[in-house]
Amino acid sequence: MISQSRAGRARFGPVLWVALGALTICVLSVCSLLVGAVPTDLATVWSAIFRFEPSETGQSVVRHLRLPRTTLALVAGCCLGVAGAITQGVTRNPLGGPGILGINAGAAFAMVTAIHGLNIVTPAGYVWFAFLGAAGAGSLVYFVARAGSGGVTPVKLALAGAVVTALLSAWTSTLLLLDEETLDEARFWLAGSLVGRGTEEMRLLTPLIAVALVGALLMGGALNAFALGEERAASLGQRIGTFRFFAGSISISLAASAVAIAGPVAFIGLAVPHIARSLVGPDYRWITVLSMLIGSSLLLGADIVGRVVVSPRELQVGIVTALIGAPFLIYLVRSRKLAEL
Repeated sequence: MISQSRAGRARFGPVLWVALGALTICVLSVCSLLVGAVPTDLATVWSAIFRFEPSETGQSVVRHLRLPRTTLALVAGCCLGVAGAITQGVTRNPLGGPGILGINAGAAFAMVTAIHGLNIVTPAGYVWFAFLGAAGAGSLVYFVARAGSGGVTPVKLALAGAVVTALLSAWTSTLLLLDEETLDEARFWLAGSLVGRGTEEMRLLTPLIAVALVGALLMGGALNAFALGEERAASLGQRIGTFRFFAGSISISLAASAVAIAGPVAFIGLAVPHIARSLVGPDYRWITVLSMLIGSSLLLGADIVGRVVVSPRELQVGIVTALIGAPFLIYLVRSRKLAEL
């Protein structure tokens, strides 16, 4: 009876956290639609969504600016959270995140190159360049880490990511220093921003994001087996090379999509899996689900904070997440639980 009671509580705990995460998203979404330079109330928000009148300024602001911005924050945060969880699970590196694979640097490099060389200045125009650059950089890091004896290891992956990031960042900085117009076009995106983005960018990537999220949810059991160690996972029938390839593809696709939508937002992919793991334990079937909710909540919450702290001006969401994430990173480095994945 006691063991059954404990098992029931163990199952109920993750469900409770998931429900709380979903409720948090609902509350933050309403706050996001209300908060901004133009004052609005719940009646205006309701009318903007269900009985839209284009002549009403408040409704137009909610419908055309805040609603797309809220949606983008939820989707990008979800992608970053799940990408971080998978990256940490595959690399068994507690400091792993999309940045460790050079994804942020790859997206920035490709986007700046597109603006500088092809004069593409609209978000819908360079979203695919940012995505392809991020995916290409992540793939390059993986294949560099795969070279040599021993195959892909967490240390080789981290070192390859650092090298690729340094090279791409140097080239990006060179282009920005040489071309002031490129700097003007790219600076808000490079800081991580949801301002001025429409839903077209997200609509272009929605099929890929949906497939990758479904794949991530289905991969929870395989991640649990992989966490036991490569030898034990192989003894359970898992093909290590195939698993790493598919897990890496999903992580890169999600992170690249998020970066293409919102820019290189820092620390979401790093912090979210640790928060989820502390709430639901080491089971990746729950970590993945909760990472979706926490990632969306953190990015949307950071965007709301950025609108409030220097109102009527705004702080880019990437700056807010960096201010929040830096102390968290210091805590992780100093924590004795750093290696417990």
